[in-house]
Amino acid sequence: MLYNSRRPSNHTDLVNTLARQLRATDYFTLGWGTMVGVGWLVIMDDWLLRGGALGALLGFVIGGALLLPIGWVYGKLVVAMPDAAGEIAYTSAVFSRRVSFATGWMMTLAYFIVCPWEAVAVGRIAGYIFPGLDSVELYRIAGRPVYLPHLVIGLALTGLLTVLNYRGIRLSATFQNWTSFGTLALFAIFVALGVSHGSPANIRPLFTHTPLVSILLVIQVVPYFMTGFESVGKAAEEASPDFRAQSFFRAIWMAIVFGIVFYASIVAAVAFVAPWRQLTGEKFMTAVAFQHALGSRTFGSQWIVQIILAAALLSLFKCFNGNFVAASRLLFALGRRGMVDSRIGTIHARYQTPSTAVLYIGLATAACLFLGDAILVPITEVGSVACAVGWSAACAACLALARVRPDAMVLSAVERAVGWFGLAVGIAMALMKVIPRMPGHFTVYEWLALGVWIALGTTFRLLK
Repeated sequence: MLYNSRRPSNHTDLVNTLARQLRATDYFTLGWGTMVGVGWLVIMDDWLLRGGALGALLGFVIGGALLLPIGWVYGKLVVAMPDAAGEIAYTSAVFSRRVSFATGWMMTLAYFIVCPWEAVAVGRIAGYIFPGLDSVELYRIAGRPVYLPHLVIGLALTGLLTVLNYRGIRLSATFQNWTSFGTLALFAIFVALGVSHGSPANIRPLFTHTPLVSILLVIQVVPYFMTGFESVGKAAEEASPDFRAQSFFRAIWMAIVFGIVFYASIVAAVAFVAPWRQLTGEKFMTAVAFQHALGSRTFGSQWIVQIILAAALLSLFKCFNGNFVAASRLLFALGRRGMVDSRIGTIHARYQTPSTAVLYIGLATAACLFLGDAILVPITEVGSVACAVGWSAACAACLALARVRPDAMVLSAVERAVGWFGLAVGIAMALMKVIPRMPGHFTVYEWLALGVWIALGTTFRLLK
C-alpha cells in the first residue's frame, strides 16, 4: 500500500489529526448527497430543452454509466491512498508538483462552485414559497434581479453550514444522513403520487434536436450534476478506526448508481405527468408539472407542491454541505502540502477540523452569493469541465502508478482497459465543452469564469 494512515499515538498527534468518526453510511450519503442537489427542480426546463424527454433521460443514463469506470478508478485510488488530498495525492505520486497543484485547484473549483449555486437556489425556492420575498431589488446582473431577502437567506444558510463544519465532522455527517434519507423518502412519495395521474401522450417531443445532438447536449452537463461520488476520498482520513477500506469502493459505486436512477426517474416523471413543452417557461417547472397533473386548484395539488419543495430544500442542504466538506478538505490539503499558504492547512486543536479552510470556503461562498441568479447556468458549464479535468488526471495517475510503482498499484489487463476507458471518457467530457464547433460549447462568460479561477490559483501559488 502506497499510503498508510496512522492512528494518533499521543496528544500532539491527536491535535494534528482530523477526527476519525465516519462510517460506511456516512460515506454513501456524502457521495450521493454531494452529487444530487436541486438542479432537478431549478433548471429541469434547461435539461428538457437541451434533449427532449427521451434525450434528457438517455443523456443522464448514458453519461452516468460512462462514469462507472471512473468510479472504479477512484475506488482503487482511495483504498491505496486514503488521503484528504484526493486527486492532489494521486497525481503527486507520479507527476510533477505543478500538475498536482493544477489538478487539485480544478477539483476544488468543481466542489466549491456548487456552494454559491445552492446558496442562490435556496433564495429562489424561498421566493417561490413566499412570493413576498421577491422584493427589495438591490441591483441586476445580466438582467437578473438580486433581492435583499434572497441574499439574507443564502448568507444565513452559508453561515450555518460554516459553523457546522467548523465544529466537527460528526455534526456534519449526521446532518448529511438525515437530509439524504429524507430527500429519498419524499422523492418516492411525490413521484408515486404524480405518475399515477400522468399520460404517455405528455412525453413528446422525445428529442429537441436530432437524437445524437440532443443526447450529447445533456451529456455535456452530466459531469456537473454527477460530481460528488469522488468526494468520498476527500474524507478518507476521517474514517472510524474500525472502518474497512473496501467500503470506500462500495460507497462510490452506490453513489453513482443511485445518482443515475434518481436523475433518470425525475426526468421521466416530469415528462410523463404533464405536457412538458408547454411548461418550460414556468419557474420551477418540476413542481408546476406535478401540480398540473393533479389539477392546479385541487387540495392534492397543493400538497404535492409542498412535498416537492420540502424534498428540494433537504436536497439542497445535503448537496451544499457535501460539497462544502469536499471543497474545504481539498483546500486544506493544498495548504498542508505547501501549495498555497500553509496556514490554510491547520487543524483546529479542539474540534479536529480543517478550520481555516472551512472559513475560507464559507467566506468565498458568501462573496459569490452577491452575483445572484446570473451565475446558475454558467456555473453548471464551468463545473462540468473542472471535474472532467480532475477525473482525467485521476485515471492517468492510476495508470501511471501501476506502471512505475507496481509495489503500490497492480492492475490486470482488464483493469488497465477500464482505466484507459475512464481516461478517455474524462477527456471527451472536457473537450465537448471547450471545442468551438461542438454544440453547447463555452461562451465568453464561461471562459471568463474559468480564467478568473485560473488567475486566482496562480496568485495563491505565487504568494504562498
